[in-house]
Amino acid sequence: MSSIAPSPLSLPPDQVAAIIAHLSSVLGPHGVLTAATDKAGYLTEPRGLFPGTAPAVLRPASTAEVALCLSACANAGLPVVPQGGNTGLVGGQVPFGAFLLSLERMDKVRAIDATDLTLTIEAGVTLHGARAAAEEAGCLFPLSIASEGSCRIGGNLATNAGGTAVLRYGNMRELTLGLEVVLADGRVWNGLSRLRKDNTGYDLKDLFIGSEGTLGVITAAVLRLFPRPRHRTTVLAGVRDPHTVLALMRRLRAVAGDALTGFEMMPAFGMELVLRHMPGHRRPLAGNHPFYALAELTSTRAVEDLPGLAEGVLAEAFEAGEVEDAVIAASEAQADALWRLREDLSDAQKCEGGSIKHDVSVPVSRVADFMVEAARLCEAQMPGVRVCAFGHVGDGNIHFNLSQPVDMTKAAFLESWEPFNRLVHDYVASLGGSISAEHGIGVLKREELGLYKDKVALDLMARLKSALDPAGLLNPGKVLPPAP
Repeated sequence: MSSIAPSPLSLPPDQVAAIIAHLSSVLGPHGVLTAATDKAGYLTEPRGLFPGTAPAVLRPASTAEVALCLSACANAGLPVVPQGGNTGLVGGQVPFGAFLLSLERMDKVRAIDATDLTLTIEAGVTLHGARAAAEEAGCLFPLSIASEGSCRIGGNLATNAGGTAVLRYGNMRELTLGLEVVLADGRVWNGLSRLRKDNTGYDLKDLFIGSEGTLGVITAAVLRLFPRPRHRTTVLAGVRDPHTVLALMRRLRAVAGDALTGFEMMPAFGMELVLRHMPGHRRPLAGNHPFYALAELTSTRAVEDLPGLAEGVLAEAFEAGEVEDAVIAASEAQADALWRLREDLSDAQKCEGGSIKHDVSVPVSRVADFMVEAARLCEAQMPGVRVCAFGHVGDGNIHFNLSQPVDMTKAAFLESWEPFNRLVHDYVASLGGSISAEHGIGVLKREELGLYKDKVALDLMARLKSALDPAGLLNPGKVLPPAP
């Protein structure tokens, strides 16, 4: 996989030294890191696929300082890679010889308004911090992902993060009203609007959300808040196959409507990994089941019998033969324990050796077909491969992961990444799906994007990049495939 990473850039030493000296005087003693030990944590991403290099890590503490950094680098023709919490899984936050621009010091909550239901917040605030600020104001910021303690709002925006509540609330694009962005030349676009309706031309914020730092550096945002739920009910059901998972979701959605906040699925193999490798877990249902469906119901109503609603739906599902066993959480602690089974799955899979991961989406109606046929294709390609497919059934986003056969080395298994990509991504494309649902493109899927994205769309993306970053200095080598 290391061959995917671009070759390190060769930068003029005199210009690099001059920029470092200049920015050190501007950003102060904590604003520029050059020692190898200080830089190390910024240059190693979670999967270890892309070792990075950077002459310096720039740590501005304000929008004005971000603008100074980008202006100085643009004038010298030096590339810059923005980084939030360094939790990205496709290498989009890794510099290969470019300056690393960390937003971690921009960590202020600028304003919160419980009437407007808005949170104005800087890019370096962690997702956990954003959720806590909303809660203190009696509101909800609904984005929820496993890395919320370390991922940062700027990175969530740059990758259009999704998570477990997209079914009810949408991803970051739907959760954002306005942005503040520093452009490649150092100019600042102040688009921090709190308006729900603004029909005055192009919606510029949507250009930057999901652009992975290739068009501009997001420094602040106005996020949408929601009334905090008063009631919560969590259900875990054991089912026989992916088609009955979908059947259960349809039953719940038909009765609960918008109260169905999240709906997740994990296979028996995934459940066993969590129970085997992650401490503190207990088997939630008697016996083993081929698949598990995890549903979350929430309501803001003063009076709402969500447990009764869930019991009624489960009774019908039992009668129809769709559910083998189920449990309804009797407390917040039990609900949290059920969710941790799902959240710990990615870490548990690491304990089984190498894994080849696909973050894909298909139409919700085709999720079960995809699960069954993609597994068949991969098992035929490599007997003994262990399919660990799980994810957000409610929005069609499946993490179709493959664990190495027990009798194969990690290195040998990872050599098959490209053939498995072709099997899985070809089938996803045939269903009208996407090869990247929530992790982005970065470096890992750059060439894949060239194979599956509409050619006119690729041309438009390249034109946007050229218009906003004509020198190609922002996050070079990411997202867009190389020109033919």
